[in-house]
Amino acid sequence: MGNISSNISAFQSLHIVMLGLDSAGKTTVLYRLKFNEFVNTVPTIGFNTEKIKLSNGTAKGISCHFWDVGGQEKLRPLWKSYSRCTDGIIYVVDSVDVDRLEEAKTELHKVTKFAENQGTPLLVIANKQDLPKSLPVAEIEKQLALHELIPATTYHVQPACAIIGEGLTEGMDKLYEMILKRRKSLKQKKKR
Repeated sequence: MGNISSNISAFQSLHIVMLGLDSAGKTTVLYRLKFNEFVNTVPTIGFNTEKIKLSNGTAKGISCHFWDVGGQEKLRPLWKSYSRCTDGIIYVVDSVDVDRLEEAKTELHKVTKFAENQGTPLLVIANKQDLPKSLPVAEIEKQLALHELIPATTYHVQPACAIIGEGLTEGMDKLYEMILKRRKSLKQKKKR
């Protein structure tokens, strides 16, 4: 991938919005990334925001400003405001809550259709993979109908367990890679 410092300035911070239905594990992901340990959380009313310098993987050293927005139905209209002009979207899904996958799909497709979000790299974190009856990644991808997203939207589905941090470094590396590709593509379009 090359020298990270040549891709993202040391003074620049990536803007990442974290979305998903309530109880999917967004805040657990956020604080696992920040502290590299489990932090017991309560449902998010509004949002949490943290600046985090990633400490592992190929994205190590990259500063990210995360916005973890509550997933309750009454808060979802706010998602548009928080996701506008973001570098990347992390969409956290509860891999065990099969009954809510259709709702998760509907909300995800709404977010990716906003004009400001078209083409924004998407990392879907298939959380709670450690639990019995968790759906495999391929099934989550199918249930969320990711193949139906706008063609400009690049995405990756990452199996994860936020409580122990499994899969999060790999997911962030993939998101970082997609962000770099998009920036390079946009830069080339500007030159034309």
